Formats: sequence, structure tokens, C-alpha cells
Amino acid sequence: MSAPALRNPAARRICATLAATALALAATACGGTTKDSARSDDDAKSSNAKADPHAATKKGLTVAFLPKQVNNPYFTVAGKGGEKALKGLGSTYKETGPSSATDTSGQVGYVNTLTQQQVDAMAVSAQDPGALCTALKQAMKNGVKVVTYDSDTKPACRHVFVSQASAEALGRSQVELLGEQLGYKGEIAILSAAQTATNQNTWIGFMKDELKKPKYKNMKLVKTAYGNDDAQQSFQQTQGLLQEHPRLAGIISPTTVGIKAAAQYLSGSKYKGKVELTGLGTPNDMRQYVKNGTVEGFELWDPGKLGALAAHTAVALSSGQITGAEGEKFEAGELGTFTIGAEGAVDLGKPTVFDRKNIDEYRF
Repeated sequence: MSAPALRNPAARRICATLAATALALAATACGGTTKDSARSDDDAKSSNAKADPHAATKKGLTVAFLPKQVNNPYFTVAGKGGEKALKGLGSTYKETGPSSATDTSGQVGYVNTLTQQQVDAMAVSAQDPGALCTALKQAMKNGVKVVTYDSDTKPACRHVFVSQASAEALGRSQVELLGEQLGYKGEIAILSAAQTATNQNTWIGFMKDELKKPKYKNMKLVKTAYGNDDAQQSFQQTQGLLQEHPRLAGIISPTTVGIKAAAQYLSGSKYKGKVELTGLGTPNDMRQYVKNGTVEGFELWDPGKLGALAAHTAVALSSGQITGAEGEKFEAGELGTFTIGAEGAVDLGKPTVFDRKNIDEYRF
């Protein structure tokens, strides 16, 4: 179906109905790539129209945010940032999503529903890099602009990925921070979210590569555990790590749920002040643990700004100001000007390290 035909509401409804039927038959079809499927990927993302950076910003759009997990404090802050940005742009914000961070099939269902509802754009934090592909490609074929934020899909399955920062910088900086705290020696572990989480696995890959550098020769990664972004599971995994590795000197938890749960366990145990903990957390979650000496320092970007940038990106795509091609530039309000990088990725900026000196300056 051509792009002009999709402007007709009746045609879009028919297309959405056909999409739902096709998706039911092909829910697991994006595991491999053939010449035909690769061509289909290109068709889903391509458009005859070129980006016009001077095009007027469209108003009255509906942009849906689909986080990995609703009612997660991190995604709540990101959503508020997106909502505020959209209001300022004259468009409408809506949010929907699963209550579990590992309900991948549920997330696929929400993508299908949003496509059928004919939203103009969706901002998705993917639970799995490939599981959403079929649904997202169908959304793009139906004229929906797809932005991923926080956690990406395969590049063919969206238009633009809004990254918290360079994945490499985030992975390496967490190791650097823990290394400084440990004097670059001792056994360490990683407490991650789900085993399939795209962002977590990418960061962990760079963590392992960073540890190969000579200055970390006396630091040894003994285990990577998974708390599935569930507070109780993450608490139990922290306890298990320390029981299994009594000489553990430090833990990196690149997930806001995980680091908070780990800090909660450490603060009430004999390991407080003896086992270093760092990773990615929010100041509001971690303030008490920094002040009581459980955590020396941790880092994060501002999730509100991440949500805002996702919103601006979605509107820029819908307005034709960008298409997702490398080198395109767009304005994102008070956040500034951004340039799309390789594979359609945009970086928010460098993370901030929070410690006793500055944590009270931040409220999120």
C-alpha cells in the first residue's frame, strides 16, 4: 500500500486489520533474514520523500510511549519528560505497556494495538532486540514512525534509536568507576536485568572489553547474575552472589531496579562498607544509600531528558524533518541540536556521576 493511500482512514483501518492477521501467523518470523525479508525491511523504513529540516513542525500528533515496564520509577520519569515535551510541541502523549519487564509477548501485543489505533508515532523501550521486529515493521508499513529509546531493537525495526549515551562510554565508565573505588583489585560481579535486555548486554560487552586493559589485571569478573528488573529477585541475587563468592569486592548493577535492591541488601548486612556497589541508578532511589555509606558513587543520565528527546525525535520524524538517515540534524527544544549517527542512533550525552558531594542537587 502506498503512502498516499495510508492517509485515508478507511484504508488504514483495513491495513491494520490485515496486519493483525499477518502478525498472528508470523509472530516469530524475524529470527532470520532472507533476500525477500531484507527487501521487506527496506520497504518498511524507506520513503520516497527526503528529509526537509525546514519543514513545519506538525501539531495534533499522537505519540505513544511503550516502556519495558509501566509503573517503573525510571520509565515514569522518562514518560513525564516525553509528556512535557509533547505538550510544548502541541501534540498528545499516551502511555501503555506491560507490568512485567520480561513480558515480551505482551509488549508485542501493545505494539499491534497501537498500530490498529493509528497513532502517529510510538517510542518503544524494547525488552528484546528481535522479538518486536515483525510487529514494528508492520507499524512502519502502516505509516507509524517508530523511535526506540533506552533499549534498542535491530536497526531495521525502527527509524531512530534515542540512546542514553554512547553504549561504549556507559559500559566502560561503570568499570572505571568501580575500579577507582576498589583500587583496581578484587573479585567483581555484575547484577543485570533480563538476559535478553539489549542495552544491558551491550553495556556488559563493553565492560568485559574494558576489563581486558592492563590496569584491571587484578580485577576479576566472577559472575553475571540477572534480577529481571524485579526488586525481590535482584535482592535475592545480590544475597546469592555474596554467598557464592565470599571474597567479592564489588558489584556493578547497570539497572535502576537492580542497584537499588542491591544497596538495600548491602545496607542491612555485614557487607556494608566492605563491598563496593556502583552502576546506574536515580538520585531519589540512591540518596539514602550514598548518605549512609553503602554506596560511594554511581551514574546515570537524566531519564526525563531521554524521554523528552524521544518525543522530539518522534515529532521530527512525523513532520518530515528527518528520516533516520545518518548525518541528519534536528532541533530538540531546550535540549539543543542533535545529529543522527550510524545505524540511526542519537546520543543524549554523557552520564553524570552522583556522590555525596552533588546528589542533593538532583531530584528525579
